[in-house]
Amino acid sequence: MTESKLILEVKNLQTSFFTDDGVIPSVDNVDFHVREGEILGIVGESGCGKSVTSLSIMGLVPSPPGKITNGQILFRGKDLTKLSEREMRNVRGNDIAMIFQEPMTSLNPLFTIGNQLIEAITLHKKDWSRKQAKARAIEMMKLVGLPRAEELIKEYPHQLSGGMRQRVMIAMALVCDPQLLIADEPTTALDVTIQAQILKLMRELNERLNTAVILITHDLGVVAETCERVVVMYAGKVVEEGLVETIFNNPQHPYTKGLIASVPDMRYKKQRLYSIQGNVPKPGTVKEGCRFAARCESVFGRCTEENPPLYETSEGHKTRCFLYDEKEILVNDKTAATS
Repeated sequence: MTESKLILEVKNLQTSFFTDDGVIPSVDNVDFHVREGEILGIVGESGCGKSVTSLSIMGLVPSPPGKITNGQILFRGKDLTKLSEREMRNVRGNDIAMIFQEPMTSLNPLFTIGNQLIEAITLHKKDWSRKQAKARAIEMMKLVGLPRAEELIKEYPHQLSGGMRQRVMIAMALVCDPQLLIADEPTTALDVTIQAQILKLMRELNERLNTAVILITHDLGVVAETCERVVVMYAGKVVEEGLVETIFNNPQHPYTKGLIASVPDMRYKKQRLYSIQGNVPKPGTVKEGCRFAARCESVFGRCTEENPPLYETSEGHKTRCFLYDEKEILVNDKTAATS
């Protein structure tokens, strides 16, 4: 089987915020890619830069104070960072769509569900009549599993449950057949049963429509169940990247190991659940060395002085840790042999 084409390439992306305390990089030289029809997970703690990365791709970083200060975001070879706001409006919703964290704040409470869906269609389909747009809106509502779509289209967001509102947001995101869908914590405010339904729906739509998906979450269970590859972020940087199966079975970065170890496993009885010591550093506070060094159990002198690059430890598996530097491996092997 031939490998699918790249649809998105993020290269050396740096998004900074200009504050009274100086320039603070929230996303610092981030690299990753997404292929057609692929589900990529981006995982990490709150404040690691996941959402700012997605807003950068969409051209929605609030400016001021935020700004993309370096790098490229290539969508089918076109650099989105070079486009004007008018050109980006044609891309948003049409080629790349986004589902935001809380559907109640994303939907306008003053307009019906139908009005908001129809507006999303007519904004990009200039030659469509309102009747065509309404038919398409109903079709998409049925596609995402909403009951009695013909009646629901006349209702307001507050009349719907949280799960139904999230399905409306998915319908709105997919209504213009985007090639890439970004889902930013799409199940955060939902109960476990509705979470499972939404994730199942996204997988089914991905398979049916071949829409590439970037799923942003802090939940490793969601990543394991839904994604094919995963990017692990910490303090604005990518610290590990690879296939989900590879990273869950053989995590290499100390941070990834800590995240996986802190997830309860019902197969084994533990006296105490593992937790990573310390707290995530505030953006811009770590000037030198590895950003995880202060919390790392494997830290050594070099870690506090230099920022490690991403090492490719196996095909498609990359880790930002000096433990995988060939020189360090050689030194450690010699030390072990003489001890």
